[in-house]
Amino acid sequence: MHDLSGQPAERRLLRSGLDLEKDLIEGTTRRYGLDIAAAWAAIGIFTIMAMGVVYLMAPILIPLSLAVVTGLIFGVAAEKLHDLGIPPLPTALLLAGLFGLGVFFIAGMLVEPISRLAADAPDLVRGAYDRITPLFSRLGWLNINPEAFQGTQMSMEKVLENTGSILGILSASLTPALLQAMIFFAALVLFLSARLKLRQMLIMAFPRRSQRLTTIRIMNAVDTALGYYFATATLVYGSLGIVTALIAWGGGLAMPALWGLFAFLSSFVPFLGVTLMTIALATAGLLTHETMVMGLLPALAFFLVHLAMENLVMPAVMGKRLEVNAFIIFTAIIFWTWMWGAAGAMLALPLSIIGMTIADELRPAKRKARRSLPG
Repeated sequence: MHDLSGQPAERRLLRSGLDLEKDLIEGTTRRYGLDIAAAWAAIGIFTIMAMGVVYLMAPILIPLSLAVVTGLIFGVAAEKLHDLGIPPLPTALLLAGLFGLGVFFIAGMLVEPISRLAADAPDLVRGAYDRITPLFSRLGWLNINPEAFQGTQMSMEKVLENTGSILGILSASLTPALLQAMIFFAALVLFLSARLKLRQMLIMAFPRRSQRLTTIRIMNAVDTALGYYFATATLVYGSLGIVTALIAWGGGLAMPALWGLFAFLSSFVPFLGVTLMTIALATAGLLTHETMVMGLLPALAFFLVHLAMENLVMPAVMGKRLEVNAFIIFTAIIFWTWMWGAAGAMLALPLSIIGMTIADELRPAKRKARRSLPG
């Protein structure tokens, strides 16, 4: 049977069917691509909105997040005390009390030096101004001279005026800081006391036995990773603080114990902490000594000691138990510092450790490789 065009009807029907199938496939592909684009757009909008909520709720989320992270760090100690028969509430009060005593001891050490620094701030700024401005005459290629600062925002009078404003801003921020400290300690006690119930509630939220076992394994791994890392880091960075105090004392810097304390605390913020400490030591050294070599020597000694501890001592002590990706840590510090300021910088490392531990536990190959390591 032929149609008017001379082609068999069966061939025309077959070709029409193939064309229809081709159109259906192309349409399905286009719709599938649009569905993927719509899904990613929804994820992007949700992420942006979530970041906005996290940023706006920073006064509440910062102390709560610090309390949860601190409670997770104390998880191993809480387990040991629970095994000794101590109830959850006394355990929470004991651990929170010890942490509070540590914070109070550090604050007590900082009160006198900071008060002295605030009282001597104008003289220190004037001395630094008088010491630094003559250096510009030696750097002719910069085309900068001390007279260029007169009458501008960098003049001596403006600098001293801004110094008083900064101190006023810090004083005005004291009340919100105390309120957040109260929220932190209350949340820490409640989290530690209800820790076992929270774990049980989270485990029972999953219907399958395999999911519950995975949840238990992840929570135990997070507690172990945070506790082991910060216990080791406290010992290593405590030694670094002692060495830094000796470097400051040998370098003729004032208040060497305070420099050691700052070195200990700043080391818990990777990259950013050592950078700020090195710059601070270099600035103090240049203001203390007449020659540039002697002024930069304390900063150089601290940088070399910190470099050796981070790349030799810490890997030797930690081994392969906890591999920290430097790029992830650096990106997390930048992101959380942008979101929450100094508190975000402190939270970046523990949050990264938690995220990487969860990711490792969800990958069977990675988990088996880590478990096969000695120790």
